[in-house]
Amino acid sequence: MKKQLLALFTVVLTTLSASAQKPDSALAMIHYKYSWIRDTTRRDTPYTENMILFVGQNASAYKSYDRKMQNDLVRKQIAEQMAANGGMGGNINIKRGGPRGGSSTEFYQFPNENKLVRKESLLSSYLIEEPMPAIKWKISADTLTIRNLHCQKASTHFKGRDYTAWFCPELPYRSGPWKLNGLPGLIVEAYDTKKEVVFKFDGIDPVVKGPKPADPMAQAAPGGMRVMMIGGDDSSADPNLIALPANGVKTTDKEFANLQEAMRKDPNAFIQSMMAGSGMNMKPGPGGNSMNIKVNPAPAPTINNPVELPEKK
Repeated sequence: MKKQLLALFTVVLTTLSASAQKPDSALAMIHYKYSWIRDTTRRDTPYTENMILFVGQNASAYKSYDRKMQNDLVRKQIAEQMAANGGMGGNINIKRGGPRGGSSTEFYQFPNENKLVRKESLLSSYLIEEPMPAIKWKISADTLTIRNLHCQKASTHFKGRDYTAWFCPELPYRSGPWKLNGLPGLIVEAYDTKKEVVFKFDGIDPVVKGPKPADPMAQAAPGGMRVMMIGGDDSSADPNLIALPANGVKTTDKEFANLQEAMRKDPNAFIQSMMAGSGMNMKPGPGGNSMNIKVNPAPAPTINNPVELPEKK
């Protein structure tokens, strides 16, 4: 099993690494409350998540705000337990702060390059590139005020669903949540006809320029040692920049699906093989102590109503 995993990982790494993408400065952060009825037998309990869209002059990035909060909590827990152990290793137990772990999937839109990149995270960051969706919108004269934003209505058929979107011409960003794009203004809200997939506006904030907050894990690590949180975001990244990870691995949907299946079958063997394939080693800390970090994965959800539906023939 481990040899098969290592071979699989080697295949993925032989694909081209992500080409250098010129970073774009984030100008605003748009908050959305995302709702998705992923199990039609439980329509009264849709999946919900707090999301955030970073918009810049030439790019945008759509991410889970819940995941950011969860990662911040995990880093704090690790730092506190490392400090209690004197930074010398030992067992570290992570407690999740509620059911909202957040999705690791992120979407980056680069309209000037006609490129959409989906970023996925396992042990490393994986980048799946496709052309920007050419969405054929029908703009109507209907208007609606959403939290003091004057919005205009548009509709389209996209990825197997009929969507209504409300965009704000006064906010000159041709992007929106998820893969939605192409309207002459920021997409403030969007939903399909059955309200099974909903992106609801939850506020907008300017980007505050300033020094990056210190990473508590780095502060707790002895001797300048860098601690990497497997599957977490990059603590060294500048939150004010919209950019793909420099060490991201460019891959395909099929290759990434194979990695996900390997991870599901045997998480421990998967992690060991991936680390061996990338040249990473778990070395004991000072005094020969090792550090063991364990986070119990959440059970796989029931999904019989994917966001992207097959087109009817």
